[in-house]
Amino acid sequence: MPSLKDMRVRIAATKATQKITKAMQMVAASKLRRAQAAAEAARPYAERMDAVLRNIASGMTGADGSPKLLAGTGSDRVHLLVVATGERGLAGAFNSSIVRLAREYIARLQSEGKEVKILTVGRKGYEQLRRLYEKQIVDRTDLRGVRTIGYGNASEIAQKVLAMFERGEFDVATLFYSRFKSVISQIPTAQQIIPPKLDAAPAEGPSAAYDYEPEEDEILADLLPRYVATLIFRGLLENNASFYGSQMSAMDNATRNAGDMIRKQTIKYNRTRQAMITKELIEIISGAEAL
Repeated sequence: MPSLKDMRVRIAATKATQKITKAMQMVAASKLRRAQAAAEAARPYAERMDAVLRNIASGMTGADGSPKLLAGTGSDRVHLLVVATGERGLAGAFNSSIVRLAREYIARLQSEGKEVKILTVGRKGYEQLRRLYEKQIVDRTDLRGVRTIGYGNASEIAQKVLAMFERGEFDVATLFYSRFKSVISQIPTAQQIIPPKLDAAPAEGPSAAYDYEPEEDEILADLLPRYVATLIFRGLLENNASFYGSQMSAMDNATRNAGDMIRKQTIKYNRTRQAMITKELIEIISGAEAL
């Protein structure tokens, strides 16, 4: 049975941990507001670019002049998985949920006889995936020390992916990230970025015909690389907001659990102390009666 001193030390350590988790919760809450605003602001831009690209490519899909980045290589034998996670932990299941989705995707592709290559963005994703797929990891990008996610970070990653595609190192690229829905809900998402999946949008009234200047192929030559970078940028922003939302929720739960532990330890300490006092009183009274 632990002594009263051990119990006091344990209670003090739990209180110190509670202060840390409470502080981390407040920091995550303050950073979440900016991260959420940035993620929500990027959504309309990405959706509008998707609509413009869909409109331009609608008359070129399957044509001889269709860019390779749009039409693909004609094969899906080699897949590149761009797995974006966080640089830090203490965020609940944020990192592990993205990695779990990637693992399931890898298992399905390998069961179909496909070759898989992995590019990790974020330290946590690399650490988890290298345990099983170290040989498949062809490159990694760490965003350690980056205070604010910018388009330049996404553009750097996109240039790596596009260079690999130009060298014929893969046929299909898929981006894995966590889409922010709310503080308590983040959705692990897999989105194909090369070749992009441009599903036909539902018609809402009469559609307009557009004339583009210069020609469509010239526009696509500049727009497609920018589109890939935009999708990666949106994924990074969604990830950033999801990380702080998950961390805020995890630290709130940790703070509550620490409070419960402090209450239970305090009750146990008081009962043990009272029992020791009662025992000493009984011994004193028994000794006095014996005299």
